[in-house]
Amino acid sequence: MKRNIAVVAMVVVFLSTLPLAAFAGDMKVLGVTFPGEKVIEGKTLTLNGVAYRKALGIVKVYAVGLYLEKPSQDPQEVIESEQVKYLLTHYLTKKATAKKIQEGFMDVITECNPPELVEANRADIEKYAAWLNKDMAPGLTSFSTYVPGKGLTLTFQGEERGTISGSTFMQMYYRYHVGEKAPKNLRKGLLGL
Repeated sequence: MKRNIAVVAMVVVFLSTLPLAAFAGDMKVLGVTFPGEKVIEGKTLTLNGVAYRKALGIVKVYAVGLYLEKPSQDPQEVIESEQVKYLLTHYLTKKATAKKIQEGFMDVITECNPPELVEANRADIEKYAAWLNKDMAPGLTSFSTYVPGKGLTLTFQGEERGTISGSTFMQMYYRYHVGEKAPKNLRKGLLGL
């Protein structure tokens, strides 16, 4: 009897550490290494997952890493939680022109969110897209940082472009990355699945 209890206890301890192990350490995708932790706004965030985007199935467009205060594989928690969130994108091609980036952002955020939400927040969507107004090239980065009570801030090629306040646009932005209709490889990779 004591032996069975000991085995059950060991299994419970092992299983309870699995989610933590999924979020530990550096991760590499398409030659880009993402550190396991980043300090953002005075908080230590953990790398939740990494993914990549290809165009036409062959052009490696970017590698991306998602950092959270409280790592999670639950898309709703990632989308809706009020915690510091940081999404870091490393561009891998010179074919990522401003026009293509802006059009791609508009298309995907529209596809991944309910039409009434898109219409109600069209001005914020267009404002964010307008900030994506420079061609990208290998080695260049962009990142978005969400801070509760402040909003979602975009830094593009090292320049802070602006902040969209509140949490509504932030939830739309993260739904575009990990929501039900997000591109599957992005969703799975960023959720660490």
